[in-house]
Amino acid sequence: MKRVYLDYAATTPTRPEVVEAMRPYFTEAFGNPSSLYSYGQEAKGAIETARTKVAALINARAEEILFTSGGTEADNLALVGVAYASEGKKDHIITSMIEHHAVLETAKFLEKRGFKITYLPVDAYGMVNPDDVRKAITPKTALVSIMHANNEVGTIQPIEEIGQIAKDGGAYFHTDAVQTTGHIEVDVNKLGVNLLSMSAHKLYGPKGVGALYVRKGTRIASLMHGGEQERRRRAGTENVPGIVGLGVAAELAGEEMREEAERLIGLRDRLTQGLMERIEHLHYNGHPLKRLPNNVSICVGFIEGESMVLNLDLDGICVSTGSACSSASLEPSHVLAAMGLPPELVHGTLRFTMGKWTTEGDIERVFEVLPKIVAKLRAMSPLLKSPR
Repeated sequence: MKRVYLDYAATTPTRPEVVEAMRPYFTEAFGNPSSLYSYGQEAKGAIETARTKVAALINARAEEILFTSGGTEADNLALVGVAYASEGKKDHIITSMIEHHAVLETAKFLEKRGFKITYLPVDAYGMVNPDDVRKAITPKTALVSIMHANNEVGTIQPIEEIGQIAKDGGAYFHTDAVQTTGHIEVDVNKLGVNLLSMSAHKLYGPKGVGALYVRKGTRIASLMHGGEQERRRRAGTENVPGIVGLGVAAELAGEEMREEAERLIGLRDRLTQGLMERIEHLHYNGHPLKRLPNNVSICVGFIEGESMVLNLDLDGICVSTGSACSSASLEPSHVLAAMGLPPELVHGTLRFTMGKWTTEGDIERVFEVLPKIVAKLRAMSPLLKSPR
């Protein structure tokens, strides 16, 4: 049975070119970047080359890139770092109700420590209204944190407009760009951000490495203390192979991004239209136009998403019910709930995300398999006695 992987938003396979670039730094080029002798300086040079490549992908300066263990650490460092650096002067943070848990749980952590958090609502498409940001900002606002695109429904936020509002209000602006970096244009100057999070394994790099862009002049406190690595902002011996892998993945993404996005939009729209034509009682999630090139999120009425995921897996098709970080939870999606969808519809969610190795044949396979699974599960569903 040919397996079909349609969960690229959860993770991507590491590209062979990336693996090959990383390999020497596990073996012969194994030096500690803090060492003064040649082994160490070779490793340090590899890190700085990777830093330049990552910076180029988002139109930043190399010295503004800070390497982390992934997107979650980058989000934590952005929020907690700014909050602690602002302590005693500003104590307010603005975010949205549909952020990744890496942001929402960090906001809750800060809330317990006396910081005031405003959680902005979204509309039925999962879009933040910039006017709500404008109304929420006060002289005490240290940071606004709004994700670039939502990991569950794919909606792209009006980041440029929000960035200008944050700047006018005297607040720093952070965006979680884990789902967009390497997939659509991400230009930190156009977006107007002070901080931006990314993760290597979302753009065909290795797991366990990411980066936080920190605009020059932005004040953040360190979370990890020890040595003087990463300009004293993130202590600890650097993950040299991982950083090298992120650099190569970023370089390749920059070269191929536009052409690949056009290809994925074609597959995305084909999948969306085909599912709408073949399955009744189906609800399409997210903005119809302002969305990621590879994301299709649907709610299938009268059945549970987990049952569909398991049945699809038996037929060799891998999809998710939403965020990979929440797949073990039976709680309904906080994103879809914030968008106003009723719980019975939310529980029937499927998310398809396509990537570099997705083909038209994969889409046809979904058309062949999923309608039969839906019919079978609806026949057993107490929610719909006689599906039409």
